[in-house]
Amino acid sequence: MNRQWEQRNSELWASIDELPEEEFLAAMDKLVGELPAGDPVAFFERAAALDSTGHTSRAVPLYEEALKGELPGERRRRAVIQMASSLRSLGHPEKTIELLTKEQAAGEDHLSDAISAVLALALTDVGREREAVAIAVTALAPHLPRYQRSMANYARLLVTPTDT
Repeated sequence: MNRQWEQRNSELWASIDELPEEEFLAAMDKLVGELPAGDPVAFFERAAALDSTGHTSRAVPLYEEALKGELPGERRRRAVIQMASSLRSLGHPEKTIELLTKEQAAGEDHLSDAISAVLALALTDVGREREAVAIAVTALAPHLPRYQRSMANYARLLVTPTDT
């Protein structure tokens, strides 16, 4: 895979809202068809294209295939997040929580807030709303112009008993 291929991939993704669904999916299939058979990037890009056009149940097995291989760069983390979100949408919030809790433990980066957002949604699906709000507020706090410390403390107190 080269920079030219990545550029064409970026351009295709930028056109998703302008192209009819069938045309977008056909263009993605053609583009990933240029990659070697079994390439995890091809599985990931096909999965993401299907997922983004409402074919979530068809996307999950492709995310799984992508994650079996050596998915390079941030695509691996994106595949985990997107598959977890898809699983939640398909009624499997417990699996989402399992995947994202493990992914959170792998470290932080610019996708950490996305992990937190999907994890918070899944936690509400299983009746763990206080934990969900704590995760969401913790993720939001660093982005506030003020009150970061207070919000982080309030989030902690949602899930930690106090002696008040």
